[in-house]
Amino acid sequence: MDTIFALSSGHPPAAVSVIRVSGPRAHEAGQLLAGSLPEPRAAAVRELRHPETREVLDQALVLPFSSPASSTAEDVVELHCHGGRAVVDAVLGALAAIDGLREAEPGEFTRRAFENGRIDLTEAEGLADLIEAETESQRKSALALAEGGLRKQIQLWQDRVLELSAMAERAIDYDEDDGVGVDPAIVAGCASLADELQKWLNRPRVEALKDGVKVVIAGPPNAGKSSLINCIAGGERAIVTDVPGTTRDHIEVPLSVAGVPLLLIDTAGLRQTEDKVEAIGVARASALVQAADVLLWLGEPAEAPPHPRSIRIHAQADRHDRQAVPEGSLPVSSVTNEGIAALLERVGEQAKAVLPGDGALALNRRQAAHIADAQDALEEAAAGVDLVLSAESLRHARSAFDRLTGRAGVEDVLDALFGRFCLGK
Repeated sequence: MDTIFALSSGHPPAAVSVIRVSGPRAHEAGQLLAGSLPEPRAAAVRELRHPETREVLDQALVLPFSSPASSTAEDVVELHCHGGRAVVDAVLGALAAIDGLREAEPGEFTRRAFENGRIDLTEAEGLADLIEAETESQRKSALALAEGGLRKQIQLWQDRVLELSAMAERAIDYDEDDGVGVDPAIVAGCASLADELQKWLNRPRVEALKDGVKVVIAGPPNAGKSSLINCIAGGERAIVTDVPGTTRDHIEVPLSVAGVPLLLIDTAGLRQTEDKVEAIGVARASALVQAADVLLWLGEPAEAPPHPRSIRIHAQADRHDRQAVPEGSLPVSSVTNEGIAALLERVGEQAKAVLPGDGALALNRRQAAHIADAQDALEEAAAGVDLVLSAESLRHARSAFDRLTGRAGVEDVLDALFGRFCLGK
């Protein structure tokens, strides 16, 4: 196996840059540059020299780790250098001059940690999410996953399925009658675990946290939708005119409000139209209303489409008599900013219904799909029709958990996942 190296900290210039080396020749490479290495997991200052010319490159803090007690479960050396571009380039060039060393590919350090059993696939997904986190809620959710929260839970499920499988296989081995019924203890255990998995599947998913809660602004033409999205976003994101039907396609504006990721979506005015282009926009707007996590309705309250999280807005409130505000509607003005703070507060309250709890474990689509497979298999096992069929269903449940953690059948997702990582991660 090749020994890999890369800059693991931010791009220079910086006060300090960290260069990581991992693989069978990592310690040898460290010795070629530093002359000698301190004891594993101990740091020491060393003078770094080019392995061929012996030119002094830098004075750095050298920190070695021995397999398997390292981030990749391989021998690792970290070089904490001065963070100038020339210094970093010189050290990377010196490492490249050593036989058997090559620059790492994006995500290769984490992929090796996964392949060497240091982390499972759910923890790798958590690390990827942690790197991409832009809000506090995203950071907490990703950290819970990266620290092994879901892995530990899956292990508990796997232990229970394995115990149920052993009970079923033992019953098959020792029962001489064909078509024997399933032990009630197996049926009860499968049903209980299936119910628990269903509760996990009913939890809010991580996609709303990563992509933003979809807040769709809808209503008839000239209701003030584009003006509202510009006011909230603090800039001219949407074209505003007094011509009905100006907005013909939806506009998405990502932003964070009090640490909650939102995706504001401006839509075409909902009305009957003979204009083919506008009609396409109206159809898309109707679809977005159905898919909205939170709906901001700027039309007549009686005409609001049914939605579980709808906020009715009395727009252009600066132009109307306050007595005319319909009951249950929030007066808002994009000109005076009246009601904007109250609106955002109400949106945040509604968003909580589709977001995971603060720091709670949340499933992504891949994880939920495999848990759903396991849940289906456990329900089949709990049906108790036939002992052999129940045992086979339990084997399917174990296989689903193996795909969930990356032990089997995940080759198609690995390249896409680790390609999300930076070069030195």
